[in-house]
Amino acid sequence: MVWTRAIPFLDPVAAAARLARLPGLAFLDSAMHHDTLGRVSVLAADPFGRFRFREGRATLDGQAVPGAPLEALRACLAPYRLAPQPDLPAFPGAAIGYFAYDLGASLERVVPPARRAGLTDDIAFNLYDTLLAVDHGSGTCLLIATGFPETDPGARRARAEKRLDAFAALLAEPAETAPDRAAPKLAWRTNLSREAYEKAVETVKNYIRAGDIYQANIAQRFVADLPPGFDPFAFYRRLRATNPATFGAYLDVDGLTVASSSPERFLKLQGRAVETRPIKGTVRRDPDPARDAEVAAALQANPKERAENIMIVDLLRNDLSRVCEAGSVRVPVLCGLESYAGIHHLVSVVTGTLREEADALDLIQKTFPGGSITGAPKLRAMDIITEIEGDARELYCGAIGALGFDGSLDTSIAIRTVFMDDAQAVLQAGGGVTLLSEPGPEYEETLTKAARVFAAFEEAP
Repeated sequence: MVWTRAIPFLDPVAAAARLARLPGLAFLDSAMHHDTLGRVSVLAADPFGRFRFREGRATLDGQAVPGAPLEALRACLAPYRLAPQPDLPAFPGAAIGYFAYDLGASLERVVPPARRAGLTDDIAFNLYDTLLAVDHGSGTCLLIATGFPETDPGARRARAEKRLDAFAALLAEPAETAPDRAAPKLAWRTNLSREAYEKAVETVKNYIRAGDIYQANIAQRFVADLPPGFDPFAFYRRLRATNPATFGAYLDVDGLTVASSSPERFLKLQGRAVETRPIKGTVRRDPDPARDAEVAAALQANPKERAENIMIVDLLRNDLSRVCEAGSVRVPVLCGLESYAGIHHLVSVVTGTLREEADALDLIQKTFPGGSITGAPKLRAMDIITEIEGDARELYCGAIGALGFDGSLDTSIAIRTVFMDDAQAVLQAGGGVTLLSEPGPEYEETLTKAARVFAAFEEAP
């Protein structure tokens, strides 16, 4: 049972600004509206529980939870399981947060990184009993409350009604519009210079020639010191304006802020229907429409980019087959074109039917981290990534999203994503390397992917 209340339509950014007065704001933002991929934005705040996994230890509200990381998370979610609510535009309550890329070392036998800054947990999910669903298609807003963590039916109903009243009142308050001042130009530092990145490309190609792998995704890590008083939510408003994406996100997690403009879905589970949408193939857009169309057509015809995409599709077909019904995995879209503010991408779609005995966390267990940001074969590619990059990726190339209390799942790949504390911001950008890769263009591709995120630190919307 869930309780709902319609409220007057609010722009999701305005709603987020009001909900940010509460702790633990979570904003899954469809800034680039799309009938199916970007129709609904989901907001939540004031969680009733906080699950963390770090350094081999799982906790709920600071208390140890036994078991492997995903088993511990499953146990913490179990008391709040709800039946599917097909008439709702969003989850009937959810855990919202992230799986960091480095969780992969707890799920698979891979080499741990030599250096780790320690800014992120391996898993961080807040449990939310009250959500706001902003439906861009219908122009409606719906508050959804579960009454958790109460489990007695009467107590649940009373809490749900109280929460609906409180959230509706908060969302009806006047907006506080502080002036949006762009930050001074930041001095970004990288762990891989152009020379080092181009050398890394050649190293990967040597591994390919030796028969170790077919491809690997290599990234550089940019870090910048933040000025006093830096406003992360103002930055996110600029980011979603300069680089709108279907899978945007803004999370406030224990003093760490995550701001993401990801174009890539990692995994969606609705009922038993599974979907993943790997991106491989990128080109910078041209301001001239005719030239831009030529650039897009050239990307779709590029044999290197198509080969890279198809290799990852094969990897993901294999990953999904580990947890989906035999014969159910399909590829309805292969190397389709998707266009964003600054770049075109080649995107494929892989689908399957989850086995009856499996759940969303089994799906994560068998597929994490995503193949599009590791390489093929995945485990060997991950070891090569660690060897070359040196630094832990932390959140980068992990997954951001929600585990619905109805058993559903929707997550993005954490690319075009900044995570920051009060002192510094971290942004990573990379690309897939194959035998056909040229070092110079591969390095430039990383800058193309990072360019609009850099710009959001300095530009007013």
